[in-house]
Amino acid sequence: MSERTLAPFGRRLLTVTANEQLGAYRVLKAADPEGPAPQAGQFAMLAAAEHWGAGEDERPYLPRAFSYARWLAGEAHFLLEDVGPGTRRLCELRAGEQLWALGPLGAGFVAPKDDRRALLVGGGVGIAPLAIWQDELNSAMRARERVMTLLGFRDRAHAEGAALLSDALLATDDGSLGRHALVTELLAEQLEHDAHTTVYACGPPAMLEAVRALCEARAIPAQLALEAGMACGFGACFGCVVPTREGGYLRVCVDGPVLDAQRLAHVEVHAGSAG
Repeated sequence: MSERTLAPFGRRLLTVTANEQLGAYRVLKAADPEGPAPQAGQFAMLAAAEHWGAGEDERPYLPRAFSYARWLAGEAHFLLEDVGPGTRRLCELRAGEQLWALGPLGAGFVAPKDDRRALLVGGGVGIAPLAIWQDELNSAMRARERVMTLLGFRDRAHAEGAALLSDALLATDDGSLGRHALVTELLAEQLEHDAHTTVYACGPPAMLEAVRALCEARAIPAQLALEAGMACGFGACFGCVVPTREGGYLRVCVDGPVLDAQRLAHVEVHAGSAG
């Protein structure tokens, strides 16, 4: 893995600059002038500065881990989906309100070797780290062919999230937009066409396991961005461990979230993208 960007010591209080609807998702943007530019695949632990808790005493929620979806001149972008009380509160934030952020954390993606083409595969809210990675790869490639991107969603409302990336081939579970297929079916077709590829994937566990198995069967290198449930984000709690092929465990928050697929015998149910 390449040298990772390290987070400044302590969390930072950021000001929300925008919270935009994107189909079934929200794109939360926050000014982070003191934060370093993240590597694609890294994440931040986020918490609303106010009303971050439940019950009469507003017992605080744990911070939530979100991949950086984009970084533009000191402004961080995150892709959110309302799936519970913590994400709902973050989805409610409006311009001028504040949130706490700790990051960038974890290890990011590494560029393909041996002149392999990059092939991005995303599912649902897991498309977030692929957006910033697509930006970097397309910028680096310049006049060469653009990065192939395959995205899968459950329905049309969620598929609107594809606007976060460019020139993507789409698949939906219900056939309401793009191909009526799983995104891994599109992946299998692309790998049959050109196996001289490095695959970069982020999404739900079943999708990541299918990507891992497809690439293993064809001896194709793959990097998987995992996001298990995290309580701390910096390796102290061991709440996000995943087993390795050789035995033992890796902590998704510090050894990942981007891991070489060859290190995993399988992708566990709890190790998919949480956003």
